Amino acid sequence: MTPIIVLAVALSAAMCVLAFALATHALPLMFGLAAFHLSHACGAGVIVAGIVAVTAAILSFALFVYLREVLRSQSAKLVFTIVYAAPAAVAGYALMHGVTSAAPFSEPLRQLFCVASGALIAIAAMLRLSATK
Repeated sequence: MTPIIVLAVALSAAMCVLAFALATHALPLMFGLAAFHLSHACGAGVIVAGIVAVTAAILSFALFVYLREVLRSQSAKLVFTIVYAAPAAVAGYALMHGVTSAAPFSEPLRQLFCVASGALIAIAAMLRLSATK
């Protein structure tokens, strides 16, 4: 019984790490998902559409990093960082809302947790974008 409990805890931790990583990279993930749907709808197979999706996600992240490094205006850098972090904030909010939906919290407390999670994931996305060179 103990190995099953340890496995459940390890899988829960792995899912939390995966959810955090996908939430901080919400914009490239959505670009990749849109590219997958477009290429698959145009007649490409699943493997080719997956390659196109991964390429689109990598290129979109690289474009945001490049534009943030090339721009000289601090306000333009801030705008690009906010544009990158806004979908991450929404993903963090939705992630916490999904996790706490089964918990017996009051609605104001649930909203507090969701907003705090969205803010922390947006800050993590901003830091991750600015740290990449």
